Formats: sequence, C-alpha cells, structure tokens
Amino acid sequence: MVSTSLVLAGAVATGLLLLCSAFFSSSETAVFSLSPEWIDEQAATGDSRAMVLQELRDDPHRLLVTLLVGNNVVNIAISSILTVLISGYLSAGSAVATTTVITSFLILIFGEIVPKAYGLANAENWSLTIASPVRLVGRALSPLITLFDFITRRMNALISVDPDIEKPYTD
Repeated sequence: MVSTSLVLAGAVATGLLLLCSAFFSSSETAVFSLSPEWIDEQAATGDSRAMVLQELRDDPHRLLVTLLVGNNVVNIAISSILTVLISGYLSAGSAVATTTVITSFLILIFGEIVPKAYGLANAENWSLTIASPVRLVGRALSPLITLFDFITRRMNALISVDPDIEKPYTD
C-alpha cells in the first residue's frame, strides 16, 4: 500500500508535469504553424520576444529536438510516477496495463490534443509568450539536446534523408 502523502505528492507532481507536457506540445504547434515572414516582421519591430522566437526558428531542427526532448522526458516521468503509485495497489501486470491506459488518456487529452489545439488557435500570441522559456529549456538541457540533435542529423544522413526535409513544415 502506498502512503497518503506519497499519493498526494504523486498527484501534484503528475499535475505539474501535465502542465509541462501541455507547454511543450502547444509550443511546438504554435511556433511551427507561423510563417517565417510573420516572425521576421515581428522581430523587425524590436519586440524582444519576437527576436528570441526568430533565434529559435533559425535552427528549426534543434528547436524541434528541444521541444521533443522536453516533452518526452516529462511524459516518461508522468508514466513512472503513476506506475509507482498504481503498483502499490495492483499486481505488476495489472499495474502496467492500468498505468498505460491512464497515462495514455491523461497525456493525449491534457498533454497533446487540447494543448495543440490551443497552440494552433493562439499561435502568434502563444509563440511570443513561450519563446524565452523555450530558449531557457534549450540552454538548461543543452548537453542532452546537442546529443540528440547530433545523433538524429547523423542518422538522417545515413539513411539518405534530405537535410531540408523539415523545410516545408518550418517555412
């Protein structure tokens, strides 16, 4: 049996992590739905948020890696926390199955679908709002992001993926 304080802490942590998942998902959709021309126009006005956004979009692959690394770390943490909590009440097999269903539901609704819809509906304002926090995450996770950026670029080169494959989605 899991203690009440552990369940409470796990629920709070899961809620905070779901907010982080929503942040990364909505940010990805918002930023990549904007035209480079709009970002350039906003940056030309001297808006510091737009200049950060432009800096992020200057390397769309690294930006995408940053958002995906952040989102996946958060989502895996959610699953891990819920597994610990649920395994205190159910057998191992049942705990895995139950955790998979609950985590999938929570992440799909609160960490993916609703946040992406929000990001798309509010792309311009939301992109400007999240630019600095995303840059901060990129700096904080820089070693990990650099590693994944390097590996994915090398793998893409090995399997003959055009290095500009993301261009239609980022221009």
